Amino acid sequence: MKNLRIFGGLGEKYALYLLEKAGYKIIGKNFHAHQGEIDIIAIDPSTGSGPEATLVFVEVKTRWSDKYGKPEEAVGTVKLNRIRKTGEYYVLTHPNLPKKLRIDVVAIEVRGGKITSAKIIKAI
Repeated sequence: MKNLRIFGGLGEKYALYLLEKAGYKIIGKNFHAHQGEIDIIAIDPSTGSGPEATLVFVEVKTRWSDKYGKPEEAVGTVKLNRIRKTGEYYVLTHPNLPKKLRIDVVAIEVRGGKITSAKIIKAI
C-alpha cells in the first residue's frame, strides 16, 4: 500500500506539471471531505477570466502496466459522481470561485520507469 501511495504521488506531481504547462492555475491539492477526495483543483483560464472561467476538479490516474486497463478506464460513473459531489461541497466552502465546473482526468502511463503517455481528458 505504501508503494501505491508513493507511485500515486509521483503521478500527481507529473499531473501538476502537465496541467500548469497547459495553462491551468492550480489552487488546491488533495481536498478531502465526507463525500470523497479531489486530487487537484484548478482554474482553466482558457475558458475565460474571473467568473467566466471554469473551475476544474482533476482526478489523476497512473498505471504501470496494462493489467488493469488504461488509466482513464478506472474513472467510471460512480467515481465521477463522487468527485462531482465533493466538488459541489468545495464550491460551497469556497464561495469566491468560478461557478462553472468541470471534471478532468489526467491519465498517465509508465513503462520501464518512464512516462510513455500522459494526457488531460476533459471528462464532464
